[in-house]
Amino acid sequence: MNARALLGVLFHADKALDLVTTARDLGMLARLDAGPVTLRELAAQTGARPLRLYKFLDGLESLGLVTRAQPSDDVLDARYVSREPLVAAADAVLGEGSIERDRDGYPWRALHGRLPEVLAGTLDAQFAWPPRTADEVRGFERSMAAGTPPIVEALRGARAEIFGAARRWLDVGGGDGTIAAELLAGDPALACDVLNLPPVAPLVRDRAAARGLTGRLGFVAGDFLAEPLPRGYDVLSLIRVLHDWPADVARQLLRAAADALAPGARIVICEEFRTPDRLAVQLFWTYFLVGVDSCVSRLREVVWYTDALAALGFVDIAVLPGAFDVIVATRA
Repeated sequence: MNARALLGVLFHADKALDLVTTARDLGMLARLDAGPVTLRELAAQTGARPLRLYKFLDGLESLGLVTRAQPSDDVLDARYVSREPLVAAADAVLGEGSIERDRDGYPWRALHGRLPEVLAGTLDAQFAWPPRTADEVRGFERSMAAGTPPIVEALRGARAEIFGAARRWLDVGGGDGTIAAELLAGDPALACDVLNLPPVAPLVRDRAAARGLTGRLGFVAGDFLAEPLPRGYDVLSLIRVLHDWPADVARQLLRAAADALAPGARIVICEEFRTPDRLAVQLFWTYFLVGVDSCVSRLREVVWYTDALAALGFVDIAVLPGAFDVIVATRA
C-alpha cells in the first residue's frame, strides 16, 4: 500500500472498522479464514444481496485483509480468502476486554489535535511514569494484564527452552502475576516470585489465591532500579520491561540480572522487538507517550539484546519466534 492509499485508509478508519466489525458479527471472517469461499456462498450464508456484498468485500480487500480471484464473468463466482487468519486478529482488537479497548481508556483525547504543543513541551500527557501512587500502580498493572495473552502463548511455546528442569523463577517487574499464574498452572513443580513495587503485593496475593497457587506464586517487594536483584533463582525473566527505559538503564538491569544469576541459570527476555508489525501494534503508545519524557518506550532491534547479553558473558543465546519474540540465554 503506497502512502496515498495508506493515508486515505487512515482518514476513513472509522468506515474500515465498521466493515471489519460487520464481517465479524456476521460470521464472515471464519468463512474467509477457511476459504476460498465464493460470493454465492457468502451471500447465502449472510442473507446479503450479492452485488452489495461484492462491494462490501471490495472494502475488506482494500484493507489488505482478503484476496479475490474472479474465474469467470459471473460476479457470484468471485472467490475470497483471508490473507492471514482474521478471526483471532479481529477478536484481539475488537473483542470485549481487548487490549485496544483498554488503551482507549487512557486520556489520549487531551492530546488530540494538540501535538504541536506536545512536541514543543508546552503540553504533557496526563500519565505518570513510573506510576507514583498506589492507585496509579494498581491501575497500570491491571491495564498491562490486558495485553498478556500473546505473551503467555509465546512463553508456553518456549517452555522447554526456558524452564527445563528449573524449579525457582523470578519474574522481574512481573505485573500482578497474571503471566506467572498461567505458566505455573501447566508446571506443578515450578514456583515463581514476582518482583515489583510494594503496592502490587495485594494484586499478586489475590491472583495466587484465585488460581490455587498460594505457596507457589509469591511476591518480593523491591525497586529493580535502586536495589540488587535477589539471588538463588534458576530462571530470571524480564518481560516487557527493558523497552521502557533508556539504553543505559536497560544495560544496568541486564547487568543486575547477570550479577544475580549463578552459572547455568537462565535469563529470559520477552519484548516487542522493533519490526514494522510491532511498531504498528504499538501505535497507541507511540502516540500517547510522545508527551511523557520519563518513559522511553523504545522498541529495539533484537540484535541489541543479543549483543548486550553476549557482552555480559551469557552463552547459548537463542531467539525463539512466536506471538512475542523470546530470548533465552545461559549464565556462563
